[in-house]
Amino acid sequence: MPADCHGMVRSPLLSPRLVRRLVIGGVLVMLPLQVPTAQEPPKAAGLVRLKSGNERFVKNASAPVALGSPAREVLTKGQHPFAMVLSCADSRVPPEYIFNVGLGDLFVVRAAGEVVDKSVMASLEYGAEHLHIPLLVVMGHESCGAVQAAVDAAAVEGPNLQYLVRAIRAGTDRAPSERQDLREAILANVEQVINDMMAGSQMLRRSVGEGGLQVVGAYYELGSGRVIFSEPVGIAAAQTAHK
Repeated sequence: MPADCHGMVRSPLLSPRLVRRLVIGGVLVMLPLQVPTAQEPPKAAGLVRLKSGNERFVKNASAPVALGSPAREVLTKGQHPFAMVLSCADSRVPPEYIFNVGLGDLFVVRAAGEVVDKSVMASLEYGAEHLHIPLLVVMGHESCGAVQAAVDAAAVEGPNLQYLVRAIRAGTDRAPSERQDLREAILANVEQVINDMMAGSQMLRRSVGEGGLQVVGAYYELGSGRVIFSEPVGIAAAQTAHK
């Protein structure tokens, strides 16, 4: 993939229009993966670690991670994950592998289409408030079946699946011109999930507003293994989502 003068690897799948969209007033910009450097500020250490791990995964050079009994024994004393990841339940999207991390490193919450219900919200609030996790990544993925069902306006049976599809359509219907493009619909869903979290949780809004929690959107490419990250959600976005 070509790199620009700033060292960013640009994905040919990334829509130039979406690159210019910002998380200000509830609009998300997805940026190509930037290879982390030593100049990254300490506050961004968790994101740097995720980007580094994903780079290894993409290059088929994943490092060994702590899975043995010594690591398990240490974790009986408690957990201190460096990041939370809200991702789809799809079997092809395991965050621990994608980011090349071990036991106790990630606090992972998974639901089809990353849809936020009360259980998901409570889990994220627990991670932010009680575990003091400084980073939350909301990650959609290529070829998401849940978003595809929403885009296709497919008939689904049962109230639970209907709830799921309605929640996803809340995001894709805001940009009807994009609905036939599955990739952009997936990005719109990530945006909607972040907005839902900010609007629905005073605890998360406070954590973002006070600088204790950084929220970042992401898109996972199934074939390449690459994760494309958004700009962090700022205080203005958190406050806008509540209005």
